[in-house]
Amino acid sequence: MILYSVIVPAYNAQKTINACLHSLVNQSIPGDMYEVIVVDDGSTDETPDIIGRSPVKCIRQTNRGPAAARNRGAQEAQGEIILFTDADCVPQKDWLEEMVKPLKNTGVAAVKGAYRTGQRSLTARFAQVEFEERFEMLKRAVSIDMVDTYSAAFRKSVFLSLGGFDPSFPVANNEDTDLSYRLSLEGHKMVFNPDAIVYHLNHPDSIKRYARLKFWRGYWRMVVYKRYPDKMLKDSYTPQTLKLQILFLFLLFISLPLAPVLPRAAYSLMSAAFGLFILTSVPFTLLALRKDFIVGVLSLFFLSLRALSLGMGSIWGILHSRKFV
Repeated sequence: MILYSVIVPAYNAQKTINACLHSLVNQSIPGDMYEVIVVDDGSTDETPDIIGRSPVKCIRQTNRGPAAARNRGAQEAQGEIILFTDADCVPQKDWLEEMVKPLKNTGVAAVKGAYRTGQRSLTARFAQVEFEERFEMLKRAVSIDMVDTYSAAFRKSVFLSLGGFDPSFPVANNEDTDLSYRLSLEGHKMVFNPDAIVYHLNHPDSIKRYARLKFWRGYWRMVVYKRYPDKMLKDSYTPQTLKLQILFLFLLFISLPLAPVLPRAAYSLMSAAFGLFILTSVPFTLLALRKDFIVGVLSLFFLSLRALSLGMGSIWGILHSRKFV
């Protein structure tokens, strides 16, 4: 009897999909208890052929985006518990077993797992420490309000009752935040299990990729915040220091053009903004030094890049995202 359905959206994923599927069909629980559904979202590379060589169910559709692909998989799922991961993720052998453990509590509607990476570029390692900072927050929370699609489990009845992911999100960016906030608004309990681990093969591995990713994170998060403005102030997943760093960095930039006109005021504002940015960076830097010493040493540079990219994306989102609200 199939109890669980694992759904993987895939679009031109020929480089990673084989490792993902190999791990999924070799989970620690008996194979007759779960199914793996891959939704090929109009791939034009060898992804369909690779999927066809694995003992999984494949659904093909024209390209409609990952949100629509995940919803299609959920509609076809036989299990009462549906799980999601991405085509560039490799779940550990006990991932499925760990993901469903909290759902034995009937009061839990959704579960979030954890990310790791084996990538060695400094940028990817910084991105991993970012996740580690958030995981430390989530470990202290009785319940959470964010379940990421890279490692997610839902009661199918709850997922379908809310309409699943909003397909108006055309890319894999914050559509999971939107669904999570809807779950939270309806009073559904979500929890974090740090022992349910997937390895991500595709953390941003260059400064350019990282900056672009964070810019669009900021943009799409503004789309979501316009729908749920109370979450802008506080949620279980976003460090408050991150928001302050964006503010202080922009105050620093604002002070620069004031220098020729009001030098004393500009210097005071600049000094205060820079000092407060450094102060709010201390907790992350200390964590990074414990997790990855080199990343810790370079953390101020990466945190500045993050604040700038997210801030610019957020401004762009405020100005240009009305059609999604």
